[in-house]
Amino acid sequence: MDLQNTNTNVEGKELLNHGKTLRLHTGNLVNRNRLKKKCPGSPSEEVREEQQKNLPSHYLTFPVEQGFPDTLDCSIPEATDAITPEEREEVKISAKLFLCESGQSAIRDAVETACQTLAVSQLDSVIIAPPGPVEGDGRSLAHLQPAWEELESLVRKQKIAAIGTSDLDKELLEQLYNWAQVKPSSNQVNLASCCVMPPDLTAFAKEFDIQLLTHSDPKELMSTATFQEAMQEGAAGLSATDWRLEWVLRYSVIVKSRGIIKSKGYLVSARRASP
Repeated sequence: MDLQNTNTNVEGKELLNHGKTLRLHTGNLVNRNRLKKKCPGSPSEEVREEQQKNLPSHYLTFPVEQGFPDTLDCSIPEATDAITPEEREEVKISAKLFLCESGQSAIRDAVETACQTLAVSQLDSVIIAPPGPVEGDGRSLAHLQPAWEELESLVRKQKIAAIGTSDLDKELLEQLYNWAQVKPSSNQVNLASCCVMPPDLTAFAKEFDIQLLTHSDPKELMSTATFQEAMQEGAAGLSATDWRLEWVLRYSVIVKSRGIIKSKGYLVSARRASP
Protein backbone atom coordinates (compact mmCIF):
# COMPACT_ATOMS: atom_id res chain seq x y z
CA MET A 1 0.00 0.00 0.00
CA ASP A 2 1.13 3.52 -0.80
CA LEU A 3 2.01 5.48 2.32
CA GLN A 4 2.55 8.80 0.59
CA ASN A 5 -0.76 10.37 -0.41
CA THR A 6 -2.97 10.39 2.68
CA ASN A 7 -4.89 13.05 4.57
CA THR A 8 -4.87 11.80 8.15
CA ASN A 9 -1.34 10.95 9.24
CA VAL A 10 0.31 9.16 12.11
CA GLU A 11 3.96 9.30 13.04
CA GLY A 12 6.14 7.13 10.86
CA LYS A 13 7.67 5.50 13.88
CA GLU A 14 4.23 4.32 15.02
CA LEU A 15 3.71 2.63 11.68
CA LEU A 16 7.13 1.02 11.92
CA ASN A 17 6.42 -0.11 15.45
CA HIS A 18 3.26 -1.89 14.28
CA GLY A 19 4.32 -3.06 10.81
CA LYS A 20 5.58 -6.56 10.05
CA THR A 21 7.27 -6.01 6.68
CA LEU A 22 9.10 -2.95 5.37
CA ARG A 23 9.77 -2.32 1.67
CA LEU A 24 12.10 0.42 0.48
CA HIS A 25 12.51 1.60 -3.11
CA THR A 26 15.10 4.22 -3.97
CA GLY A 27 13.64 5.12 -7.34
CA ASN A 28 15.94 5.95 -10.25
CA LEU A 29 19.37 6.93 -8.93
CA VAL A 30 20.86 7.75 -12.33
CA ASN A 31 19.29 11.19 -12.67
CA ARG A 32 19.63 11.94 -8.97
CA ASN A 33 23.34 11.15 -8.87
CA ARG A 34 23.96 13.58 -11.73
CA LEU A 35 22.69 16.39 -9.51
CA LYS A 36 24.87 15.50 -6.54
CA LYS A 37 28.11 17.29 -5.84
CA LYS A 38 29.49 14.10 -4.32
CA CYS A 39 28.28 10.64 -5.29
CA PRO A 40 28.42 7.70 -2.86
CA GLY A 41 31.82 6.03 -2.82
CA SER A 42 30.56 2.42 -2.80
CA PRO A 43 27.37 0.39 -3.33
CA SER A 44 27.09 -0.06 0.45
CA GLU A 45 27.23 3.71 1.04
CA GLU A 46 24.73 4.27 -1.76
CA VAL A 47 22.04 1.93 -0.42
CA ARG A 48 22.52 3.12 3.17
CA GLU A 49 22.25 6.78 2.16
CA GLU A 50 19.02 6.10 0.28
CA GLN A 51 17.59 4.14 3.20
CA GLN A 52 18.18 7.05 5.57
CA LYS A 53 16.53 9.50 3.16
CA ASN A 54 13.50 7.30 2.53
CA LEU A 55 12.62 6.61 6.16
CA PRO A 56 11.65 10.04 7.57
CA SER A 57 8.20 9.94 9.08
CA HIS A 58 6.58 12.12 6.42
CA TYR A 59 7.14 9.30 3.93
CA LEU A 60 5.46 6.82 6.28
CA THR A 61 1.86 7.99 6.60
CA PHE A 62 -1.40 6.14 6.68
CA PRO A 63 -4.99 6.94 7.68
CA VAL A 64 -5.57 6.01 11.32
CA GLU A 65 -9.12 4.85 10.68
CA GLN A 66 -7.85 2.08 8.40
CA GLY A 67 -5.70 0.62 11.15
CA PHE A 68 -2.03 -0.18 10.99
CA PRO A 69 -0.90 -1.99 7.80
CA ASP A 70 1.29 -5.08 8.03
CA THR A 71 3.38 -4.10 4.99
CA LEU A 72 4.91 -0.62 4.79
CA ASP A 73 5.92 0.65 1.36
CA CYS A 74 8.44 3.45 1.58
CA SER A 75 9.77 5.25 -1.48
CA ILE A 76 10.79 8.69 -2.59
CA PRO A 77 7.91 11.00 -3.57
CA GLU A 78 8.43 10.89 -7.33
CA ALA A 79 7.22 8.77 -10.19
CA THR A 80 8.72 5.30 -10.54
CA ASP A 81 10.43 4.54 -13.84
CA ALA A 82 7.94 1.90 -14.98
CA ILE A 83 8.76 0.42 -18.37
CA THR A 84 6.07 0.75 -21.02
CA PRO A 85 5.23 -2.18 -23.31
CA GLU A 86 6.45 -0.12 -26.28
CA GLU A 87 9.97 0.27 -24.86
CA ARG A 88 10.32 -3.21 -23.30
CA GLU A 89 12.05 -4.71 -26.36
CA GLU A 90 14.49 -1.81 -26.46
CA VAL A 91 15.90 -2.33 -22.96
CA LYS A 92 17.62 -5.05 -20.97
CA ILE A 93 16.78 -5.41 -17.28
CA SER A 94 19.50 -6.96 -15.14
CA ALA A 95 19.47 -7.45 -11.39
CA LYS A 96 21.75 -8.62 -8.62
CA LEU A 97 20.08 -10.10 -5.57
CA PHE A 98 21.90 -9.95 -2.25
CA LEU A 99 20.34 -12.44 0.14
CA CYS A 100 20.83 -11.57 3.79
CA GLU A 101 19.08 -14.66 5.12
CA SER A 102 18.62 -18.13 3.65
CA GLY A 103 15.19 -18.89 2.26
CA GLN A 104 13.85 -19.68 -1.18
CA SER A 105 10.73 -17.58 -0.63
CA ALA A 106 12.92 -14.45 -0.35
CA ILE A 107 14.21 -15.00 -3.90
CA ARG A 108 10.71 -15.34 -5.30
CA ASP A 109 9.56 -12.32 -3.31
CA ALA A 110 12.44 -10.16 -4.56
CA VAL A 111 11.96 -11.07 -8.22
CA GLU A 112 8.20 -10.53 -8.08
CA THR A 113 8.70 -7.16 -6.35
CA ALA A 114 11.17 -6.06 -9.03
CA CYS A 115 8.80 -7.08 -11.82
CA GLN A 116 5.91 -5.21 -10.20
CA THR A 117 8.04 -2.12 -9.58
CA LEU A 118 9.23 -1.92 -13.18
CA ALA A 119 5.88 -3.05 -14.64
CA VAL A 120 7.36 -6.00 -16.54
CA SER A 121 6.60 -9.71 -16.60
CA GLN A 122 10.22 -10.89 -16.80
CA LEU A 123 13.75 -9.84 -15.82
CA ASP A 124 16.41 -10.50 -18.46
CA SER A 125 19.06 -11.64 -15.99
CA VAL A 126 19.46 -12.15 -12.26
CA ILE A 127 22.77 -12.74 -10.49
CA ILE A 128 22.53 -14.27 -7.04
CA ALA A 129 24.75 -13.38 -4.09
CA PRO A 130 23.66 -15.85 -1.39
CA PRO A 131 24.37 -15.24 2.30
CA GLY A 132 27.78 -16.38 3.50
CA PRO A 133 28.13 -19.86 5.00
CA VAL A 134 27.95 -20.42 8.73
CA GLU A 135 31.22 -19.48 10.42
CA GLY A 136 33.68 -22.33 10.16
CA ASP A 137 32.03 -23.84 7.06
CA GLY A 138 33.36 -23.27 3.58
CA ARG A 139 31.23 -22.31 0.61
CA SER A 140 29.96 -25.49 -1.05
CA LEU A 141 27.56 -26.73 -3.70
CA ALA A 142 25.14 -27.79 -0.96
CA HIS A 143 25.15 -24.20 0.28
CA LEU A 144 24.20 -22.90 -3.20
CA GLN A 145 21.67 -25.52 -4.26
CA PRO A 146 18.50 -24.26 -2.48
CA ALA A 147 18.85 -20.76 -3.94
CA TRP A 148 19.69 -22.10 -7.39
CA GLU A 149 16.67 -24.41 -7.40
CA GLU A 150 14.40 -21.43 -6.74
CA LEU A 151 16.06 -19.47 -9.54
CA GLU A 152 15.52 -22.42 -11.88
CA SER A 153 11.84 -22.47 -10.92
CA LEU A 154 11.54 -18.79 -11.77
CA VAL A 155 13.20 -19.40 -15.16
CA ARG A 156 10.68 -22.16 -15.90
CA LYS A 157 7.87 -19.75 -14.94
CA GLN A 158 9.41 -17.19 -17.33
CA LYS A 159 9.97 -14.63 -14.57
CA ILE A 160 13.73 -14.63 -15.38
CA ALA A 161 15.41 -15.28 -18.73
CA ALA A 162 18.98 -15.99 -17.53
CA ILE A 163 20.60 -16.63 -14.13
CA GLY A 164 24.15 -16.12 -12.92
CA THR A 165 26.44 -16.49 -9.94
CA SER A 166 28.87 -14.35 -8.02
CA ASP A 167 32.41 -15.01 -6.79
CA LEU A 168 32.60 -18.73 -7.59
CA ASP A 169 36.01 -20.21 -8.26
CA LYS A 170 36.52 -22.70 -11.06
CA GLU A 171 35.92 -25.77 -8.90
CA LEU A 172 32.63 -24.58 -7.42
CA LEU A 173 31.40 -23.14 -10.72
CA GLU A 174 32.08 -26.47 -12.41
CA GLN A 175 30.22 -28.36 -9.66
CA LEU A 176 27.23 -26.06 -10.02
CA TYR A 177 27.27 -26.29 -13.80
CA ASN A 178 27.34 -30.10 -13.78
CA TRP A 179 24.54 -30.35 -11.20
CA ALA A 180 22.20 -27.59 -12.38
CA GLN A 181 19.32 -28.13 -14.80
CA VAL A 182 19.40 -24.46 -15.82
CA LYS A 183 23.06 -23.65 -16.36
CA PRO A 184 24.64 -20.41 -15.10
CA SER A 185 25.01 -17.91 -17.93
CA SER A 186 27.47 -15.69 -16.05
CA ASN A 187 29.77 -15.51 -13.04
CA GLN A 188 30.88 -12.27 -11.42
CA VAL A 189 34.45 -11.94 -10.16
CA ASN A 190 35.53 -9.33 -7.63
CA LEU A 191 38.78 -7.84 -8.89
CA ALA A 192 39.53 -6.44 -5.44
CA SER A 193 40.49 -9.96 -4.40
CA CYS A 194 41.74 -11.04 -7.80
CA CYS A 195 43.63 -8.58 -9.98
CA VAL A 196 43.68 -10.96 -12.94
CA MET A 197 41.07 -13.51 -13.94
CA PRO A 198 42.30 -16.98 -12.87
CA PRO A 199 43.36 -18.91 -16.01
CA ASP A 200 41.49 -22.09 -15.02
CA LEU A 201 38.27 -20.12 -14.46
CA THR A 202 38.70 -18.30 -17.77
CA ALA A 203 39.25 -21.54 -19.66
CA PHE A 204 36.24 -23.26 -18.10
CA ALA A 205 33.96 -20.28 -18.74
CA LYS A 206 35.07 -20.08 -22.37
CA GLU A 207 34.50 -23.80 -22.93
CA PHE A 208 30.95 -23.73 -21.54
CA ASP A 209 29.95 -20.27 -22.76
CA ILE A 210 29.73 -18.65 -19.33
CA GLN A 211 30.25 -14.90 -19.34
CA LEU A 212 32.77 -13.64 -16.78
CA LEU A 213 31.93 -10.22 -15.36
CA THR A 214 33.72 -8.03 -12.84
CA HIS A 215 32.22 -6.23 -9.86
CA SER A 216 33.26 -4.13 -6.87
CA ASP A 217 30.53 -5.10 -4.39
CA PRO A 218 31.57 -5.96 -0.84
CA LYS A 219 30.95 -9.49 0.43
CA GLU A 220 28.12 -8.11 2.54
CA LEU A 221 26.32 -5.20 0.89
CA MET A 222 24.52 -4.28 4.11
CA SER A 223 24.42 -6.08 7.45
CA THR A 224 21.34 -6.25 9.67
CA ALA A 225 23.19 -4.08 12.22
CA THR A 226 23.89 -1.40 9.61
CA PHE A 227 20.29 -1.54 8.43
CA GLN A 228 19.00 -1.10 11.99
CA GLU A 229 21.36 1.82 12.55
CA ALA A 230 20.16 3.53 9.38
CA MET A 231 16.54 2.94 10.41
CA GLN A 232 17.11 4.66 13.73
CA GLU A 233 18.88 7.59 12.05
CA GLY A 234 16.10 7.91 9.47
CA ALA A 235 13.23 7.68 11.97
CA ALA A 236 14.20 9.27 15.27
CA GLY A 237 12.89 7.52 18.37
CA LEU A 238 12.42 4.17 16.64
CA SER A 239 13.65 0.96 18.22
CA ALA A 240 14.94 -1.09 15.29
CA THR A 241 16.52 -4.04 17.12
CA ASP A 242 13.73 -6.46 16.16
CA TRP A 243 13.93 -5.71 12.41
CA ARG A 244 15.87 -8.16 10.23
CA LEU A 245 17.11 -7.40 6.72
CA GLU A 246 15.90 -10.05 4.26
CA TRP A 247 17.25 -9.04 0.88
CA VAL A 248 18.54 -6.18 -1.26
CA LEU A 249 18.01 -6.17 -5.03
CA ARG A 250 19.84 -3.77 -7.32
CA TYR A 251 18.42 -3.39 -10.81
CA SER A 252 19.68 -1.69 -13.95
CA VAL A 253 17.71 -0.86 -17.08
CA ILE A 254 20.05 -0.64 -20.07
CA VAL A 255 19.17 0.72 -23.52
CA LYS A 256 20.32 -2.05 -25.85
CA SER A 257 21.10 0.06 -28.91
CA ARG A 258 23.20 2.60 -26.99
CA GLY A 259 24.60 0.54 -24.12
CA ILE A 260 23.72 3.22 -21.56
CA ILE A 261 22.03 2.81 -18.19
CA LYS A 262 18.59 4.39 -18.37
CA SER A 263 17.78 3.76 -14.73
CA LYS A 264 19.22 2.07 -11.67
CA GLY A 265 17.80 1.56 -8.22
CA TYR A 266 17.61 -0.58 -5.10
CA LEU A 267 14.74 -2.52 -3.59
CA VAL A 268 15.11 -3.50 0.07
CA SER A 269 12.97 -5.82 2.19
CA ALA A 270 13.07 -6.24 5.96
CA ARG A 271 10.86 -8.14 8.37
CA ARG A 272 10.09 -7.71 12.03
CA ALA A 273 11.15 -10.73 14.07
CA SER A 274 8.26 -12.60 15.67
CA PRO A 275 8.03 -11.98 19.44
